[in-house]
Amino acid sequence: MTDPVLRVVKGDPTPEELAALLAVVSTRATPAPTADPDHASNWATYWRNHTRPLHPGPNAWRASAHP
Repeated sequence: MTDPVLRVVKGDPTPEELAALLAVVSTRATPAPTADPDHASNWATYWRNHTRPLHPGPNAWRASAHP
């Protein structure tokens, strides 16, 4: 027989309290997902696809401020 993973040392917790404790401990035990450095964020991808390119030339600065 194996030893229990969690053991109540003091007090008498309800089944709901034990379930909440187990949920917190199991969540903390899972590793956090790592960000993929080769993939741009969704925000950067959105603006890359939805902005017009700037074209140099006379009065190009006026066109850069208006959508």
